[in-house]
Amino acid sequence: MAARHQVLVIGGGYGGLYAAKALAGAPVDVTLVDRRNHHVFSPLLYQVATGALAPSEIAQPLRLLLRSQSNVRVLLGEAVEIDPEAKVVRLEDGAALGYDTLIVATGTRHAYFGNDEWAEHAPGIKTLEDALLMRARILHAFEEAERESDSSRQHAWMTFVIVGAGPTGVELAGALCEIARDALPRDFRRINTEEALVFLIEATDRVLPTYPPSLSRAAARQLAQLGTTIRTRTRVSGIDAEGVTVTDAEGGVESRIEAKTVLWAAGVMVGRFGEAVASRTGAETDRSGRIEVGGDLTIPGHPEIFVVGDLASIEWDGAGKTVPGVAQGGIQGGRYAAARIRARLDGEEIGDFRYRDLGELATIGRLRAVADFRRIRVSGVVAWILWLGIHIFWLIGFQNRILVMVRWAWAFVTRGRGSRLITGLPSDPTGDGRGSIG
Repeated sequence: MAARHQVLVIGGGYGGLYAAKALAGAPVDVTLVDRRNHHVFSPLLYQVATGALAPSEIAQPLRLLLRSQSNVRVLLGEAVEIDPEAKVVRLEDGAALGYDTLIVATGTRHAYFGNDEWAEHAPGIKTLEDALLMRARILHAFEEAERESDSSRQHAWMTFVIVGAGPTGVELAGALCEIARDALPRDFRRINTEEALVFLIEATDRVLPTYPPSLSRAAARQLAQLGTTIRTRTRVSGIDAEGVTVTDAEGGVESRIEAKTVLWAAGVMVGRFGEAVASRTGAETDRSGRIEVGGDLTIPGHPEIFVVGDLASIEWDGAGKTVPGVAQGGIQGGRYAAARIRARLDGEEIGDFRYRDLGELATIGRLRAVADFRRIRVSGVVAWILWLGIHIFWLIGFQNRILVMVRWAWAFVTRGRGSRLITGLPSDPTGDGRGSIG
């Protein structure tokens, strides 16, 4: 009896999970490997970071999501190396996993443009751990301001700088303003949280630079209404424990923002396994390190290796625009890879991958959002309602949908945020020997 075809999936994000699910009932054995045991609904990570939702409300265990598929097994581990000739992937603990077909869906990580030392002072948000760290830093800043007697240091603790005005940066800025103005004012005695300053820094000439200019202007107006200070055409030239140094992109004038809390929402780059795959297969990469794949989502010269999701670079509109690093890119890519594998096993051919652009949405705050569905562009209340409905629809797990709906309804009525716990801080987050606040 011939051995069954072995499909190895690296990464349990959108691309990997939806590829595994789409292989249900196929004559293959699927092994899905991820360094975490859960899948995260990443568009709502910023809501964990800002206290609107709890981690468990946007995540589900991978084993739970795939337990009904008898041809799938889930392994906890981190892939670090690949031998494409032997068709083997090695994990960090030394284990080796063979494959007939490999699906690489490891996504991307934060990029600090060659300034990795900034990471210590400006955390990004890609995982639940990142979101919890960010939440702790935000809430801790208000706690320190409450204790501070020096007005200049108190001002620095109540100043927040967000680097990058894409969807994540815009959503963080809006949520931070609402925390300061709606959720926290009655919680403190010495400080007025409504006096908190939120700066949004963007190197290009507008917020949401991938959106149509009309929606960028609408988003800027809504952010300004919430109290965000937007600085476009501005580049970050330095980040340390005391604040951010920025440079005007046109005049070259350097200035300083004294801020104890800096949040990173700018560039991305591939992780080390993505780098290993590109190196060992000789694949071409773009400037972010993403692997350039063919129309069938495989690496040229390696038809047995699919690359999907954020890690893949493939043109989709005929004008040089690549598939964006959003959830739908991973979902559609994962499903296509599974369909391609099924077709191969049946001796059939299917056409090249065609990305279906379902549009983009970004929420800015209560009753504030922008939505671009290409032919339909809306902002304000209508966009906000669409954002709510679409995110509930795509959230994995019926229980999570109900919990999030209840949370959002309660937050809308009370203007509060119920997940405001400070967890996971180092013993001395201030760096001045004063210790942590539990």
